[in-house]
Amino acid sequence: MNMIRTRKIVRIDEDKCNGCGDCVTACAEGAIEIIDGKAKLVSDTYCDGLGNCLGTCPMDAITIEERDAEDFDEAAVAKHLARTKTPERKPHACPGGRAFQIQPERIADDAPEGHVPSELAHWPVKLMLAPVQAPIYDGATLLLAADCVPFAFGDFHRRFLRGKPLLAACPKFGDNDAQREKLARIIAENNVEAVEVLIMEVPCCFGLTHVADVAVRDSGKNIPVKLVKIGIRGDVLDEETAAATSEVT
Repeated sequence: MNMIRTRKIVRIDEDKCNGCGDCVTACAEGAIEIIDGKAKLVSDTYCDGLGNCLGTCPMDAITIEERDAEDFDEAAVAKHLARTKTPERKPHACPGGRAFQIQPERIADDAPEGHVPSELAHWPVKLMLAPVQAPIYDGATLLLAADCVPFAFGDFHRRFLRGKPLLAACPKFGDNDAQREKLARIIAENNVEAVEVLIMEVPCCFGLTHVADVAVRDSGKNIPVKLVKIGIRGDVLDEETAAATSEVT
């Protein structure tokens, strides 16, 4: 029987957690699982308290605390990992990665063909490749769009891109610290008037809002940040605008 003692162990703030699952992959002991859309510590005995999962969380929802907990048990971890590999147990997957089919709105066969002009006014578009200083940012609303948005929203160019410099990024497969720093420099070193963030409805995509909020704060500017959530079926689910503060909290 494991002893209970005061030791370091992972703490997950479920209010901050967006269910992206990055911490699940980072935990070699399998101590964390996504349950009901939130990361949860499934057993104290599986957590060694070293915190390998801390740096992977885009929402800063994971910390290390000291509290009474059962001792870390390597034998229990080995049994747990062996059990999770059995066919009866489904492996973890990000909720946004669930596969399903969508019935698209069909274009009539007799509809006239024609060239649809692009509203893209610069290149490159990836945030990490874009220049820090450029005339396109002067007096502009930066459009920070998750990579998947233009594929899901059919009228992306006309509805969102027109007249805005585009910065494309991914909160799940990108380096969020580097993306925050780059965006903060762009905002700080140019006359940017606002930031519009386009994300998909999947949980892992919400990390991009954190990137934008922290970047605006770190830039020292006080500009509004607008959030637009796009549904997987190509509709606008939500739009909200909040004034960003330059005060560091």
